[in-house]
Amino acid sequence: MSLGYAEKLSYIEDVGKVGMSELFDTPRILQEKMLLIGLESLDGKSADMIIHSVVIVFAKQFKIEKLAKMIRKSKHLVVFTGAGISTSCGIPDFRGPKGIWTLQREGKALPEASLPFHRAMPSMTHMALAELEKAGILKFVISQNIDGLHLRSGIPREKLSELHGNSFMETCSSCGVEYFRDFEVESIGLKDTPRHCSTVGCGARLKDTVLDWEDALPSKEMNPAEKHCKMADVVLCLGTSLQITPACNLPLKCLHSGGKIVIVNLQVLLIKTPKDKKANMVIHGLVDKVIVGVIDQLNMRIPPFVRTDLLQIIFSQGLSIDGRFMNWTLRVASVHGKEAPLPFVHSVEVSLFLRIRYAPEQGKKWKEAFLNEQPLRLKRRTATSTKPFNIILKLNFSDGCGCSCTHIRIPVDFEVSVECCNHDKNSILRKLRHKAVQDLCCGQNAVIERKGIKTPKSEVTTYAIVTNMVAYDKTSKAQGATSLSNGSRKRQNEGVGGVQTSRKRQTERKRKVEDGQ
Repeated sequence: MSLGYAEKLSYIEDVGKVGMSELFDTPRILQEKMLLIGLESLDGKSADMIIHSVVIVFAKQFKIEKLAKMIRKSKHLVVFTGAGISTSCGIPDFRGPKGIWTLQREGKALPEASLPFHRAMPSMTHMALAELEKAGILKFVISQNIDGLHLRSGIPREKLSELHGNSFMETCSSCGVEYFRDFEVESIGLKDTPRHCSTVGCGARLKDTVLDWEDALPSKEMNPAEKHCKMADVVLCLGTSLQITPACNLPLKCLHSGGKIVIVNLQVLLIKTPKDKKANMVIHGLVDKVIVGVIDQLNMRIPPFVRTDLLQIIFSQGLSIDGRFMNWTLRVASVHGKEAPLPFVHSVEVSLFLRIRYAPEQGKKWKEAFLNEQPLRLKRRTATSTKPFNIILKLNFSDGCGCSCTHIRIPVDFEVSVECCNHDKNSILRKLRHKAVQDLCCGQNAVIERKGIKTPKSEVTTYAIVTNMVAYDKTSKAQGATSLSNGSRKRQNEGVGGVQTSRKRQTERKRKVEDGQ
């Protein structure tokens, strides 16, 4: 995350202003503005109650309402995002009181990551922006972040400029194809990576996309960002201190055509920047709370986030020289290439079951194996006289996944078809997401592709697996996302924190998620 990014960056003495205090609009300012909307009745309450009430009511009834009206009337809304929209995802910012560069300058130890970077999930802000884009309101997103969460939340690549790159993206400098990975790319600075382009006829070496200090902003990202800022009637800046040039000047380009700038950020500079002075409105507060309020005002809902990951199961076989045995290999691998890591699988428990006529789906347990080192590969030989059997894989997931494991059954009869079977990937993914939201859990899996290979005789099956599910409702909006995913079948009826949940309460939760409450 920002921790790893900061460590990979080349050393530079001046990283700009750090240690910036986080500012909420003062109670006095809020109270003055709230008096304008008729809230003098709070005079008799204690000072703390006045402050609390003023902050809540003003945030909802004044600035947020005004911002929602601006967004509703906009014809070309552009959003400019910084590290502040990802802090609620467990990703530290850079310049705040506990920011990465602030701690480095003070000689303090960096905080430990609360979860693996590759398992970070979109915040309520990310998902709200995705919903605004889906509704046709948000036209373009410009991001200084490298966490890839805009893409994971559902923002189309053609409507996104990632100015500083993406830690999970590799690109082919020859044909231009991009590869969005489920693992963090090893390097930064537009360097070669260990992988090659898989486009037929290309095969060029891939490069990372994350900029180092001396790297210029790529025209591929900068040009569309400039174009949309010039077209924008509203540029909404979220979670950014607007310090890094030339990116920080992009929002100003909307002013030439009469556009408006709104800044939502906790951090504040001691000296106001030209961006603050030219902004039509500045809101000092938590981005998630502001955006949730806007979504409420627009009578919209924040959709659940469901993450699906892909993996391949490769079953290869070959007859022994004497014809008495079938030598076979089972491999659980990444869809991103033979040498690519599989970060979301910690280990695999393999069980072999002889098929029983009256219970072919179950059978009698025959052998077992445990795979806990990548590459996850099992080699065995079986007598040709052995009856067909089932392989049951228990995939144990790594930290950060919303469920502990899932199970996959593989029937084995040593008859490999060389025909390819391509399912409708998008349709299957939609069904998996719907099922996860309906069940309020994850671990669901489905085959999206199966193909046979003649030499060596192999069958490659690609599975989609739901590994995280987060739902946002009216009770969780103020406190952040509530994970409604759980582990295995054994814990299927457990609520958050392992509390037993009744069927009635599960039904109520399910209805709330489906209704967007």
